[in-house]
Amino acid sequence: MNVRTIVLATLATLFCVSALAQNDSLYVDEEECGCDLYFINGIQKTYKDGRFGFKRYDGKILTPNKYLETDRFQNGYCKVWLEVGKCGLIDSTGHEVIPCQYEDLDYFSCGLARFLQNNRYGFLDMAGNIVIPATYASASSFYEDLAVVSVITDSIGTLAFGFIDKKGQMAIPAIYEYAYPFTEGVAVVKAYERYGFIDRSGKEVLPIKYEILGQMQDGFTFAAYNGEAALLGKDLKPITPFIYEDMQRVSEGMCAVKKDGLWGFVNTKGKTIVPCKYDEVTSFKNGLAMVVEKGRYGIINKKGRIVLPVEYGNASLRSNAYVLRDGLALVEKDGRFGFVNAKGKVVVPLIYTNAYPFSEGLAAVRDGVWWGFIDTTGKMVIAVQYESASYFESGRAEVVKNGVIHMINKDGKCVKNCKKLR
Repeated sequence: MNVRTIVLATLATLFCVSALAQNDSLYVDEEECGCDLYFINGIQKTYKDGRFGFKRYDGKILTPNKYLETDRFQNGYCKVWLEVGKCGLIDSTGHEVIPCQYEDLDYFSCGLARFLQNNRYGFLDMAGNIVIPATYASASSFYEDLAVVSVITDSIGTLAFGFIDKKGQMAIPAIYEYAYPFTEGVAVVKAYERYGFIDRSGKEVLPIKYEILGQMQDGFTFAAYNGEAALLGKDLKPITPFIYEDMQRVSEGMCAVKKDGLWGFVNTKGKTIVPCKYDEVTSFKNGLAMVVEKGRYGIINKKGRIVLPVEYGNASLRSNAYVLRDGLALVEKDGRFGFVNAKGKVVVPLIYTNAYPFSEGLAAVRDGVWWGFIDTTGKMVIAVQYESASYFESGRAEVVKNGVIHMINKDGKCVKNCKKLR
């Protein structure tokens, strides 16, 4: 994610989805349902006559099939919609913690949930009580016990942004053109088309003069002035000179930087580790980053050494960043696909006409025109026989055979829409 993307980031609250159960014994063969039936922390989504509900693994019904749409359970709660514009929140017992009466609703953050009613935003506590009335033209969720809100300042709808506390008191006046949530004690604010940082008291701790400014993350941020960017530390002092055209977020102690139209990497002390010589790069993940040079792709490590020679293609969107999944990365060369490990060694020969990255220990591969699935050793575990195939997710993959779309499990057994195959 580059600096410009960071500045334009949304204010949406992010939550971690509970890990999906991987044990096939948890799955239910219910072909007539027409939906994906899997358990998350012992709760299963059900479907009938166009409506959704939930039941427990022991069969107890938590909610009947009455909801028009539902989200997945996250941190013990799930968003549900009775109808369009009637959103609420249920807990893991099926109880409607927040009734389905709001136009929109967020999950809890800092003990409060943002809601939308009559096109205005307010906040509810965890019992569903309105603690901050819906009076704001826009609002973020709470971060570090403060939320960004906007108020209309004139008859033409001009907005001014500030911050409220959890009691609904204006903690920092609404005087900015825009503002972003607090992260690590500071918040990006905008005035006169320039950006700066304020602290929780509203004090300006980095002058509002930068054309681009990223939110603080892991003690680092970016700033651009007069078209040149630098990496800043927690003390808001430059770690690198203002000499770069663009930058990416720090990832695993490395920051991608762009100069003279090419990309390289510096570390968090500002030392150049990889000279700016690549056309494109990705952030580091698990100690590796993808690099592109003259249309060919490879992988480097955090010392800048080549792990996968920069000689591979990228003919399939599925290969994109060459990230490691289940310890292997999908690669392509001259229209043939295979897999390499973290050391760049070819584990699955480049013999397939197409492939997906690994997911849950299996990867869909195409041999000629037909698809099957291999394991991480390259062994074909589900025979090549399908006209199309997808990733495995929650123990299920979607495949097409004889023009019929159905779901299979990791043994290759049909578990959804099977009657149409007969």
